Amino acid sequence: MEKKARKKLHLGFWILTALIALFWFFFLEINKNTVHGWIQSLVVFLVYITINVKLLWGKKWIWRLPAFLLLPLMLWAIGQGTLGPFKARPAVSEDAKVTEIITVRDGQLTGVYTPDGAVEVYTGIPYAKPPVGELRWREPQDPDPWEGVLAADTFAPMSMQPQNPAWYSSMAQIIGYHDYEIRLDDNFRDLNSEDALYLNIWKPAGPQKDLPVLVYIHGGSLQTGQPWYADYSGEGLARKGVIVVNMGYRLGVFGFLADEELMAESPNGTTGNYGLLDQIKALEWVRDNIEAFGGDPNNVTLAGESAGAACVSALCTSPLAKGLFRRAIAESSTVNSPEPAHSFRSLEEALETGRETRERFGAASIAELRQLDAQTLAAAADVNHHMCVDGYVLPETPYESYRKGIHNEEALLHGFNADEAGAFLVFDRTGLNNYEGRVAAMFGDYAGEALARFPAADDAEAAANWSAMYSAYFFGYGHYCWTRQAADQGVPCYEYLFSKTNGRLGPWHSGEEVYCYGNIPAGSRLYDDSDRALAEIFSSYFANFCKTGDPNGPGLPRWEPASDGKALMELGERQGEVPDPYLAIYELFDKKTQFGN
Repeated sequence: MEKKARKKLHLGFWILTALIALFWFFFLEINKNTVHGWIQSLVVFLVYITINVKLLWGKKWIWRLPAFLLLPLMLWAIGQGTLGPFKARPAVSEDAKVTEIITVRDGQLTGVYTPDGAVEVYTGIPYAKPPVGELRWREPQDPDPWEGVLAADTFAPMSMQPQNPAWYSSMAQIIGYHDYEIRLDDNFRDLNSEDALYLNIWKPAGPQKDLPVLVYIHGGSLQTGQPWYADYSGEGLARKGVIVVNMGYRLGVFGFLADEELMAESPNGTTGNYGLLDQIKALEWVRDNIEAFGGDPNNVTLAGESAGAACVSALCTSPLAKGLFRRAIAESSTVNSPEPAHSFRSLEEALETGRETRERFGAASIAELRQLDAQTLAAAADVNHHMCVDGYVLPETPYESYRKGIHNEEALLHGFNADEAGAFLVFDRTGLNNYEGRVAAMFGDYAGEALARFPAADDAEAAANWSAMYSAYFFGYGHYCWTRQAADQGVPCYEYLFSKTNGRLGPWHSGEEVYCYGNIPAGSRLYDDSDRALAEIFSSYFANFCKTGDPNGPGLPRWEPASDGKALMELGERQGEVPDPYLAIYELFDKKTQFGN
């Protein structure tokens, strides 16, 4: 009996040790620890196994528990001590070929070529002074000229924001995107700084002239995000003859704090929209400098996705952005409904949140708030990530401006995805027990009518109805409003519904970007030939729209302009006109918001 018990004990020990080791080395990979962490961990496991083998066979049972408890402590110390260093991301690669010198207003710079030499990339170009110290929460200022030649070959840090540990981001990539890749060159952490007002440019290689320009605003709920994400890289459209620019802009509390004291010290009497002011500053930089890269400053299209698209729709009615772009592209968000579902709030609400933010940090004045370090302040992004009507950037809501015929774009291309709610409801549990309460909160006085139109007999039906309502409310309805307003103003408008499934995100929120910017990785098995064919169509629509204001072109399925928002251009397994799937839900939102009245 004793011999059998010892065999079981040995087996249990080896199984437990193997499981711990597998988990730990998996953690080191997704946490982006350095190679030193792997080596040190391997040594610890070898020593641990050797000691425990002797203890087991030597019957010195009393020492096994301390040895077992010591293991996680040592691994934790290794994990903390071998975290990947903070490092700037290269524009292409660290050994990329350098371009010829380009001269802009503030100095000279060089970029780098993509490996095939077809695209030139310029990154980390300052378009405003660092908004730090006394410039925190002020209108962006012109950058200082630089001496010598700026090597624009690495991305600037992402704007200051709350950051999740590397393992969390990796798990999101595994669970949400299904495309995690084990690599030896990514064991680093991305830089995060308040000094992040820099832009990046992708252009076709060689001398160019009068090329159309697309300026892109990244998403992230106005509290997270970065300009270097591969899905919306400018490389794909640059290969189609479009110069692409994107930028970092102030996020969260740095970009959208509102305060009476800030309003009083501003020469323009503004507060709460510093992130929008940064985007306008970047557009002004493009106007003044893009010709040096071969771009036409009079042929600029402003584009964005998610919260970036919300910013696009706001800037389409801002007097400060007038003349800085001609056309607009908005993916999966707008603030054009009478009551925007996200990214927007009243000035009164913004100022109240500003007062609460001061109390949260114990600051009696803006001067004291400016003395706090950026990492501490970044925690307030959760409540300070909405634009507002400040009387300067936005004299009124975009909905109100449009009703008066005030808008900056000459043509509009916009739309949303078939399953926008998917990413946001992954861990949601909507069932019969909470369905009615959620519908009541969303529809208010029209909840009864909503429940009558969309009854639920079981949990599955309740979950499906709620997913449709969520997608319609937070994403689709704003586009429906914008299409109708644009049609009333005679603005050519092209609205899409992206519905393509694949092995990655599919038609979830942001799933369209890798298609419309033409960036499906050549070797990715998550996409097939039908995905690549659709990416060619979708990105050609974008390129044509940037060039002429009309997405149509030779060899492409005909895309008819939208007139009333009821029919959309489906971009999926097939391409053609389909009814908007949420029209019945929109009818209720029209009643609730009094659209058009």
